[in-house]
Amino acid sequence: MTYFDLFELEPNLEISLDILKAKFLALQQKYHPDHNQHQIEQAVVQSSQVNQAYDTLKHIDSRAAYLLKLHKQDFGLEQSIHDFEFLQSALELREQLDEATTPEQLHALRHEIEQWINGLIREFQIDFNEQDWSEARDTVRKLRFFRHVLIDIDKAEDRLLDDDQFDAFDDDFE
Repeated sequence: MTYFDLFELEPNLEISLDILKAKFLALQQKYHPDHNQHQIEQAVVQSSQVNQAYDTLKHIDSRAAYLLKLHKQDFGLEQSIHDFEFLQSALELREQLDEATTPEQLHALRHEIEQWINGLIREFQIDFNEQDWSEARDTVRKLRFFRHVLIDIDKAEDRLLDDDQFDAFDDDFE
């Protein structure tokens, strides 16, 4: 049974995350060890499998990698990206993130990253449908890079929020 089968979804890059989450919650309820005391070991295994499947399918990069795995084309995904133009752009985006000091700058950077991701999704779908596995794997690597950048943007936003709250706290005691 594939992860898509588990959640009763078509094996596709584009899925409804709302449906995925609803099916995940229903399966967690069904397989939770607290509700399966008579078969607790099996319930723990099933619950763990549901968690792993959900974590894989909820992110576009891991979902794309999983689609490649289903076609036995997921080898080499840990290799470096060799696209020089992409690497130049990636370096510039990282520099923008390092230099961002306002929520507006981070929002603009997030928007730019989301545009990149949307383009890569289209590329992956074309490469996957044409069975251009090498290009599809390269696109997964790029999607993974952008997922990490988005995580770093979230962290930067949290730091700015924490700094703002700390500054407001300081103002209260002056």
